[in-house]
Amino acid sequence: MDKVSSFIAQLNISLADNSFIKLSLGNYKGAVSELKKIYVKPVIIKRVLKLSFTYRFQTKDVVKNFTIEDGISEIVGTLKANEFRVATMFKINEDLILSYNRGDWSVKSIAATAKKTDSLNHDRLKQRKLGSSEKNYLKELRLTDENGKVYKNAQDKWKQINHYIDILSSMLGNLPDKEKLSVVDMGAGKGYLTFALYDYLNNILQKPAEVIGVEYRLDLVDLCNSIALRSGFMDLNFVEGTIEAFKPKDQIDILIALHACDTATDDAISKGIENHAELIVVAPCCHKQVRKQMEIGKVKNELDFLTRHGIFMERQAEMVTDGMRALIMEYFGYQTKVFQFVSDAHTPKNVLVVGVRKEIDDVRRLKILEKIKTTKAYFGLEYHYLEKLMNL
Repeated sequence: MDKVSSFIAQLNISLADNSFIKLSLGNYKGAVSELKKIYVKPVIIKRVLKLSFTYRFQTKDVVKNFTIEDGISEIVGTLKANEFRVATMFKINEDLILSYNRGDWSVKSIAATAKKTDSLNHDRLKQRKLGSSEKNYLKELRLTDENGKVYKNAQDKWKQINHYIDILSSMLGNLPDKEKLSVVDMGAGKGYLTFALYDYLNNILQKPAEVIGVEYRLDLVDLCNSIALRSGFMDLNFVEGTIEAFKPKDQIDILIALHACDTATDDAISKGIENHAELIVVAPCCHKQVRKQMEIGKVKNELDFLTRHGIFMERQAEMVTDGMRALIMEYFGYQTKVFQFVSDAHTPKNVLVVGVRKEIDDVRRLKILEKIKTTKAYFGLEYHYLEKLMNL
């Protein structure tokens, strides 16, 4: 039996006796551009044991899952073709290293260097930042039943809430320590995310926070205040009003505005900047102000072959609007990041623009002003609404 066949026989044995941990293929000499290595591990998917292959490229990883038979065939094929010159099989009791050198294969055994994982279950539930779903406010908001089980028609909303908290968790954990944080949620709606944020800050992170939800629909304000009271959330209050008209009594530490329509997002960002918020989080929707100007201006540039189509014009207007929002926030000393944010099953994916307050020097400010100026000229814009609000 040749060395490759012997190595594969050991792989089959280790899979059969449950001693197999993982396998790596390295020293790639094949024709696939930028492929570096392949890592193989066992996983259980829908109660079936499979082999998961991670193809490590220069700039990305690609994961494919195979049946045991197909996975072994994939390994055999690439070794027989001499595409990879080193294969290392990690087992409980030893590591087997198959290597190709000077026209021949060799196999050697060394002491085991890997430990077997406790679980191969690929379908395990993702850990939720909010922990248990057995909470009174979730029941009152009609997300869960009396036993804390999430309703079928509320699964998407429950995932959205946890996705939102998961994105913010590291930034919230890094906020400076204060006796009590001040949080304002602009356009709180029915308060799903407002309640979750209050719960996460006060009960999970143990960071005392006073949270205010601003909402112009009085019926929702009354409903949320009654739920907050029954849930024992004494520092959670909802007030009637618009984002534009809201005047905070004290400094804002965290400002949130999810799905504030068109320039209402700019109103929210300006409130955060003016009140020196440590963290600003917005998920904009409806980008009419910039789009109208782009359609009127119709500047000839490298992108006009795209923007002559309505759907591409809409997408471009979204990127320009939110890109300039990020630039303006950076001008005022915020370090910005843009994330994909899944709203729910019935609305499209959109972006979450996050700004963390930092320091900025005058040189950087001048560069940002120039970038804003050239961007407006390129897209035929007279002004960006946030720019006007901040008197830039």
